[in-house]
Amino acid sequence: MRNYSKIVSILLDSLPYIRLFRGSKIVIKYGGAAQTSPNLKEQFAIDIVMLYMLGIKPIIVHGGGKRINELLDNLKIPSEFVDGLRVTSIDALKIVEMVLSGEINKEITAFLNFHGVNALGLSGKDASLFQAKPKDNGKYGYTGEIFETRGEVIDNLLAQNLVPVIAPIACGEEAGHPGFNINADSAASAIAIATQAKRAIFLTDTQGVLDKNGEIIESLNIGQTENLYQDGTISGGMIPKVEACLDCVKGGVEKAHIIDGRVPHSLLLELFTSAGIGTEFTAE
Repeated sequence: MRNYSKIVSILLDSLPYIRLFRGSKIVIKYGGAAQTSPNLKEQFAIDIVMLYMLGIKPIIVHGGGKRINELLDNLKIPSEFVDGLRVTSIDALKIVEMVLSGEINKEITAFLNFHGVNALGLSGKDASLFQAKPKDNGKYGYTGEIFETRGEVIDNLLAQNLVPVIAPIACGEEAGHPGFNINADSAASAIAIATQAKRAIFLTDTQGVLDKNGEIIESLNIGQTENLYQDGTISGGMIPKVEACLDCVKGGVEKAHIIDGRVPHSLLLELFTSAGIGTEFTAE
């Protein structure tokens, strides 16, 4: 006999969270294995449909690093990363924009539409959503740093019951500029702050922030996170993700989360269960 009481218990556990998030904006950075595995793609789409049907307003910002690397290698265009960020040459930028704004953005949008969500794809160049300048005075080439985000563009789409799917490409500061490649974590953070989202969730290929023993740290505030930078616990590719989370909570987002996108339905588990599955960040 099926354990109906367990099923009811799970549903009842989720009710306070459904009530908490109903009508709220939630920014989701979509990347890693969740973006490349067919099964995880399907489950992600179902998760977004669930949020949408519950009256939550999801906003998706996606990456595409694996596909970009594959194409750059095929074209023999060198790739270089510093502190987890891509150094983008002008030749690489053309490929980055083609993959992010064209191939991946439209694939995600079409997939969500197929599953019953009214999704609309755009890049940070559309309606001048992102304005950027060279990051660290050009240290990373055409990788940029956002200095202005037009949150009203996204709010207008949400008001029409659309789910924005955003490619992290930004406008330059002058006419004719080719634009900038933006780290997807930074783009998600900028969107969360500009739209006054309640939550920002970063799907990645790790459980969350791990301590020196490899155990997940369930919750961190700004001070605790700074200490982990200093002792080397947070390093490499985790740096941009954690920095994006800190930017969120410093900018007024209630909480930011890093969760394991390899876990089926990780988004629902983090939002609608008391245990959660990742690392959450708060201001205090």
